[in-house]
Amino acid sequence: MPHSLAPIMGTPEMTGWHRPTVVLALCCTMLLVSGTPFPKDLEPINTVGGQVSFLHPVFQGLNPDNDTLQLGLDFQRMIRIHHMLYIAARDHVFAINLSTSADEITPQYKLTWKTKPQDMEKCALRGKNNDECYNYIKVLVSRNDQTLFACGTNAFNPTCRNYKMETLEQDGEELLGQARCPFESKQSNVALFADGNLYSATMADFLASDAVIYRSLGERSPVLRTVKYDSKWLREPHFHHAIEYGRYVYFFFSEIAVEYTTLGKVVYSRVARVCKNDMGGSPRVLEKYWTSFLKARLNCSIPGDSFFYFDVLQSVSNVVQVNMRPAVIGVFTTQSNSITGSGVCAFYMDDIEKVFSGKFKEQKTTESIWSPVPDERVPKPRPGSCAGEESAASYKSSNTFPDETLSFIKSYPLMDDAVPSVSEKPWFTKTTSRYKLNQIAVDTEAGPDKNYTVVFLGSEDGKILKVLASTAENSTRGSLLLEEVDVYNPSK
Repeated sequence: MPHSLAPIMGTPEMTGWHRPTVVLALCCTMLLVSGTPFPKDLEPINTVGGQVSFLHPVFQGLNPDNDTLQLGLDFQRMIRIHHMLYIAARDHVFAINLSTSADEITPQYKLTWKTKPQDMEKCALRGKNNDECYNYIKVLVSRNDQTLFACGTNAFNPTCRNYKMETLEQDGEELLGQARCPFESKQSNVALFADGNLYSATMADFLASDAVIYRSLGERSPVLRTVKYDSKWLREPHFHHAIEYGRYVYFFFSEIAVEYTTLGKVVYSRVARVCKNDMGGSPRVLEKYWTSFLKARLNCSIPGDSFFYFDVLQSVSNVVQVNMRPAVIGVFTTQSNSITGSGVCAFYMDDIEKVFSGKFKEQKTTESIWSPVPDERVPKPRPGSCAGEESAASYKSSNTFPDETLSFIKSYPLMDDAVPSVSEKPWFTKTTSRYKLNQIAVDTEAGPDKNYTVVFLGSEDGKILKVLASTAENSTRGSLLLEEVDVYNPSK
């Protein structure tokens, strides 16, 4: 083992494992016929079994809480702010001081936010199970240096509150949570504050039919949202992450591909963006709606004559540096009716921007074929632009954009090109396990010289994979699976 890698790899007992499957063999044969070998699953250099990882303390809530003992914690969100880890669960938020070492994990602060009994009764009368009528804390974000913003499902009556970060005491009155928080715990959502505005993405109604990307709570910016019930904008999305970068807020999600319906419902991964200075459209077109909403496909695939796609986004990082360029890194899986497989791909932010500056996609009126919109049909200023910038530099506000520009973006928010991954191939793939990878965390300054990128991947069966990523473009050195750690103890 190279000395410089030892601090990254650790020193647990070394064991190897490899489980080829018939399905994978067929897949490999298909790709080999096309001239492109299918990448083999990497064997871990080190493995850490349950006998080691189960010795570490486990957070199980507070023993006196009978509801927790009966139903479990049902974690929804975790965020780290400086030395504090805040955990949002059902009916509770816990604050754990990470700088305090102990043999057990004990919250420094805890807030309890339970649904009122009469609201739980109303929830049950609407046909919901008792377990669904608790208050699942689905939004937990930093509003400023002193305030946490939290929202809970609250028995299908989503509600939001502000809390003091240091004490978890409520600060001010409750707020309506619709379009900021989902109605039930299984619905996906993301949220963040940028320039004093809350940007949220979730389902905005009881029936989960109104998917929305929403901006609210700003003192100077109007409330805006995506167009309601328009599949060209959003179609059954599953939201994963939101980031603020430059003059935009980006949303990462997967959805049913509106441009690929000939074979039924196919899921594609997307990145969408909106301008932070978007003020909505004119009274005639897109009033109270985004004028800057654009979206594009994220392409995580194994190249060859016949591409093998990891279409379904599961988790994505914040913006990190890859090859000294800003990028995001995501873990993707295959379609639900395909062989089980997972891939890790990185995407440069400037490649995302390049796609958003490219051609728009449209569907022919009488055909199911989608094709690029000819340049001569794209109005000026360019649809999706931020007021005061680039082609829209002469416009002080988006509500003064010409109707032609607003009408175009209402009809054509989808870009024609997909965003290519770094080196146009995954950093890491896993296809011989029936368990998919579904979480990612990234350290771009690993190792003694802080010059390695290590990716931590969580799997459905409670394992963590520690991957030393081969980030350099056109590198002949592949990634290494440093460790596989079994961290899930069903007895606890």
